[in-house]
Amino acid sequence: MADTLDVVRLLLEDVSRPLAHGLGLTKLPAHFPILVGSAVFFWAVHIAVAPALSSAFFPGSYGRLKTARDRNNWNIRVVSLVHALVIIPLALRSLDFPALNADRVFGWDPRVGTLTGIACGYFLWDTLESVIHLSEIGFVVHGLACFFIFSLSFKPFIAYYVPRFLLWELSTPFLNIHWFLDKMGRTGSTLQLINGLCLLGTFAGVRLVYGSIQSYAFYQTLFVNKDDIAFIMILTYGVGNVILNGLNVIWFRKMVIALRKRMESSAKASEKRE
Repeated sequence: MADTLDVVRLLLEDVSRPLAHGLGLTKLPAHFPILVGSAVFFWAVHIAVAPALSSAFFPGSYGRLKTARDRNNWNIRVVSLVHALVIIPLALRSLDFPALNADRVFGWDPRVGTLTGIACGYFLWDTLESVIHLSEIGFVVHGLACFFIFSLSFKPFIAYYVPRFLLWELSTPFLNIHWFLDKMGRTGSTLQLINGLCLLGTFAGVRLVYGSIQSYAFYQTLFVNKDDIAFIMILTYGVGNVILNGLNVIWFRKMVIALRKRMESSAKASEKRE
């Protein structure tokens, strides 16, 4: 088994070399097997693991989903939750690598390569799934932007910021739990209210506040080192960061509106019962 995996790993590294050479992604071949394995893993969770576990542990809620699209949306959120639970600890352990601290632009550590490979595999799955099932354009743009921006870290380039921006995922578990509670008939419940407040708090704290601080530091790094960075890279990362931060603001507003409606509906229902 180990020999087979080694053969597959070497084959994937060889397959990736022409692309890596053409795009200047010198660190990609060594981590391409992780990227591919990550994408395959999340597809497996989406197609097989999520439906099986959901049917076994939540037969009532999952069984009540009438359409294939509803069941697919449930499975997508299971994948998103699994990714967050995997990527957050890996991102936290990657915040203080000496090589990255010493050079925020071109520094590299193989461990951040592992983190980036897993994240890119997830965002590849996310983009393809969003296109296949005709999701909102915002989800497609988000997945595609994340995939390309994080992939370019294999040059290496700006790897220092990879774990910092991946910490945006800290709000994701609360977002998915909020959605699951709706499907379990707990809309407007105290549990959903508490989870909703945790969601808004982490989203605002990690994505809007911490994200803005890191974005400022990121732009400052680009500006200070602008003579050593190709203009196309500055443009790509600059525009990509603006898009992702803009989506965060839009989604936060939608979450506030949605949570308010749920709580108001719950309050009205309680008044009618009284």
